[in-house]
Order: sequence, then structure tokens, then C-alpha cells
Amino acid sequence: MRNLTRQKYNAVMTQLAKLNGVETVEKKFNVEPSVQQKLEEKIQQSSEFLSRINIHLVTEQSAAAVGLGVNRPIASRTNTNTGERQANDPTSMDDRVYLCRQTNFDTSIKYAKLDQWAKFPDFYTKFRSVIIKRQALDRIMIGFNGISAAPNTDIVANPLLQDVNKGWLQKQREENKSRVLKEGKTAGKLTIGAGGDYQNLDALVMNIVDEMIDEVHQGNPDLVVICSRKLQSDKYFPLVNKEQPNSEKLAADIIISQKRMGNLPVYAVPFFPEDCLLVTTFDNLSIYVQEGARRRTVIDNPKRDQIENYESSNEDYYIEDLGLAAMAENIEVLAG
Repeated sequence: MRNLTRQKYNAVMTQLAKLNGVETVEKKFNVEPSVQQKLEEKIQQSSEFLSRINIHLVTEQSAAAVGLGVNRPIASRTNTNTGERQANDPTSMDDRVYLCRQTNFDTSIKYAKLDQWAKFPDFYTKFRSVIIKRQALDRIMIGFNGISAAPNTDIVANPLLQDVNKGWLQKQREENKSRVLKEGKTAGKLTIGAGGDYQNLDALVMNIVDEMIDEVHQGNPDLVVICSRKLQSDKYFPLVNKEQPNSEKLAADIIISQKRMGNLPVYAVPFFPEDCLLVTTFDNLSIYVQEGARRRTVIDNPKRDQIENYESSNEDYYIEDLGLAAMAENIEVLAG
């Protein structure tokens, strides 16, 4: 590491320690809640998708869901001559609980690369921004592909982070089985097209809404279809606002279809399984993050000629209202 790089690095680490109220960042420390809050905001803002869903900072590692959304009607009338008015909780609360599991976000950067970045006044900001963006993408990947929380994860066997945590789709399979359509006339397959289970994807989505989404939610104007880009032809997904500035393009991980599916808006989201679609609202999907449980260590490792950033956060993926989420998987679009 060059002397100029060392000076800038030391200054940044000193400031980082000061912000978190510790003497050194080379020993594991809990990130200050105010710093954690700002970090969570940056992670959420770095992704268009994450900015549309909920990220809740919660005190307990496991407890009843926050349930901030008003998910059922509140209008009523009572004849007070014969009875009393009753106040009911309209938020989605059931006996399920969230459980935030530790997720590690460990990264390294070689001295040589740090030297290249040191010429920029905001070199650490650039480095941190890369980590923040990757953490955001990993959260999305886990949310749509996670099926288990293994004690020791294997990135080779599970390149889509399937073993890091249980994501929303897996929670849907386990906690909301009656609202998962996974096969039709042929076992393990849901066919779309002439002679298939559904004539087209529109018919599939309309059936899902009519038969699986709770009646009180069927007319919800925020209902959307979330799917992969491959499920629809590329021509259905021109990037909205092609002339948008580069700063917006970086966050445009959602691609909005100009056509609708089953009369609902269609959003193609990164890492979504190709044979699946989810009907819900964005604010029905949540990530619970335990406040005060983000831990971090930054180590200068001369044996590897690199700076190592060890970071962990306790997180869970949660569907707020099960009656507002329905899924179809094992979709096969027939040729012709």
C-alpha cells in the first residue's frame, strides 16, 4: 500500500471508530444504531426494488411481526342503543413470528486496487458504495431464491444464495401452501399455451387473483405481478424512461412492462426464478433487520496484501399478509 493510500485509509478508519464509539475497528464492534439506520437507508436507496418494499429495524431477534400496513376494512356502523362500538386492529397480525438470522457480508480489497482508488477524494465512499450495492443485490437474491439457513453455506453448490436464509417464495411455500399453484394436468408442471392448463399468462394471473387472493384484497390498486424477465418476451420490457440519468439507471433493477398481465402491472425483478410469478403488493414484502446487531471488523492483512471487511447483520424475510400473496411456479410456456 502506498504512503498516500495509507494516510487516507488510516484517517477513514479513525473516523469510522469515532462514529461507532470504539477505539479501533480492528476488533469486532457493534455498529451504532444511528449509523446502522443510515446504512440501511443507503442499502434501500441503492435498489429500486428494495425502496418499494419494507425494511423494518426491530429490537428483538424474534417476535411478532410489525404489521404496519392497514390490510382490512375499518368502516362500520353500530346501533349504540343496543350495543357498543368495537375498535378492531386493521393491521395484519397473526400468530407467526419473525426470526432474524445472522447473515455475513464479508469482503476484501487488494492493496493495489486501493492504491488506484486513493487518487479520488472520496475513495472510501466509492469502496463502501460497491459493498452497499452488493449487499442490496444479495438481499434480493436471497429473498427470491433462499430455501434454507445452513450453518455453513456453500456458494459453489448454491450460487443464488439458496442456503443463506429462507426468502419470501420459500415462506410462501411453507406458510401459505394453499396459495401456491404448482401443477396442472401434468404432475409438477403448469403449462401455458394451446392445449395447456391455461391459454395464456393473463388467464393464469386472473385465476390466481380470483381464487387465491382474499376477496378484500382482489380490488387492491397496488396489486402487481412480480416475475423474471425471461417469463415474458423482451419486447414487453422496454426500460421505462430510457433518457433517465445514469444515477437513476444504477438503481433501476426493476424493469416495468408496458403491457399488463391479467390486468395487473408487471415488474421484472433481478434473480427471480424463471418458471415462477408472484401476485402481491410491494409493501406486503418485508425484510426484518435486528437493530444493534450489525457487527463489523476491518482488518489490514499484510499476509494477503489486502484490507478485509467482516460484517454481519441479523435478518429475516417476511410476508406481512398471507391473504395478499399468491404464487404460481413450475410454469412452462408451450411452443407455438
